[in-house]
Amino acid sequence: MLRLTWVQPEDLLGHELRQAAQDGREPSAVAERWKAAGGCEAPARAGASPQPCSRYLRLLAEDLLDELADLPSSLADAEPTGLDRIVSLCPHWPSAPSAPSAAPPADLLPRLHAAWLGRAVGCLLGKPVEKLPLDGIRQLARATGNWPLTAYFTARGLPADLAAKYPWNRRSAATSLAENIDGMPEDDDLNYPLLNLLLLRRHGRDFGTDDVAALWLDRLPAGRAFTAERVAYRNLLCGLEPPRTARHRNPFREWIGALIRADVHGWTNPGDPARAAAQAHRDATLTHTANGVYAAMFTAAVIACAASGTYDVHACLRTGLTVVPPGSRLARAVRQAIELATTHDDFDTVVDELHATHRTAHWVHAVPNTALIAAALTHADGDFPGSICRAVSGGWDTDSNGATAGSVAALLAGTPDALPDRWTAPLKNRLATSLAGFDGTGFDALAQLTLQEAIRP
Repeated sequence: MLRLTWVQPEDLLGHELRQAAQDGREPSAVAERWKAAGGCEAPARAGASPQPCSRYLRLLAEDLLDELADLPSSLADAEPTGLDRIVSLCPHWPSAPSAPSAAPPADLLPRLHAAWLGRAVGCLLGKPVEKLPLDGIRQLARATGNWPLTAYFTARGLPADLAAKYPWNRRSAATSLAENIDGMPEDDDLNYPLLNLLLLRRHGRDFGTDDVAALWLDRLPAGRAFTAERVAYRNLLCGLEPPRTARHRNPFREWIGALIRADVHGWTNPGDPARAAAQAHRDATLTHTANGVYAAMFTAAVIACAASGTYDVHACLRTGLTVVPPGSRLARAVRQAIELATTHDDFDTVVDELHATHRTAHWVHAVPNTALIAAALTHADGDFPGSICRAVSGGWDTDSNGATAGSVAALLAGTPDALPDRWTAPLKNRLATSLAGFDGTGFDALAQLTLQEAIRP
């Protein structure tokens, strides 16, 4: 039986109830009505409950989703979504470069090549254990002699009972375990950078959110969009327009999806974090609000700093925080994560503290995942293998976190040759994707295309 994930109203409601509690609304009355009617909580890790509910419950869920959306939020003033309001809350919003030049940094091409590779490697490392609980990730790695993480996951030597208890991600095991890797398999964490490269080639830096929507309808297969992106895609097909696409029956609007689309905005604005963040904002507001948008802006600003080749990882992270409202949940979480990473020598202790702090958040929510990325980069001091291994070993959205940490750390490394061959060689300079025109493309070619957009006036 086909159960399309991330769109079933009865499941969306459970996620919306949790989201409402997190973003300053009071959902208890709605929650009581849903429970009294026989409604269930949203699945903890899957994208859909296994069986459809009754027609009555589905209609009730739709009504309650709309009712929840109308509830006032006590956090609205501290966590706006509009760019002007965000900037007004950021006292250290970065200035534009004092002397902008048409020429990029001389070493930008090898940095971009490294960044594409780093993003792919980090994503690939995390793919087999996506959706697994933290304890399962640790047990699988320890059982194969790979803890702390120093290599791609493997099933070689794994006890059968442990494999049954913590099965690898079913979509990824065949292509992402060490013994199976043959080039970079398709993943949304690489599809979105490709889409944003197309976006800039079509529309340049002044693209609008409507341009993002039109490109998706033209080039993104609906089945390759998930969580907030899938809901926004559905909303577009129902005739809704941005930014309402991000808000209408979309409980995933503060999840990680906009963050994983941010790299190209940073790669193409080296040394200009403000412009990178503004581009990320126009992209993100198709699908996300508030902290989901801030996560994308933060990431774009961090990457823009790293792409300049003039800052260490700690300065890049500090700059990323300048484009996030300081009173927001995301800013507080990132600051706490960086503090933990500078305080504890053992990264497992950092991870345990983060999981305790964010125990009520969904594993794909942007707030804990952004915090984990910042902690991993801080604790590893920007070192490439250390950053990706820490980001993935921390659990939650493992492939997305590994990808973003890999992108930042690879930019700081500076060249593809600075990335250990044992990580990059299995990729065979080949990327699989369902986006027409890109399947099989090499990372060196993608770096050249990205450079063209970085130097476009």
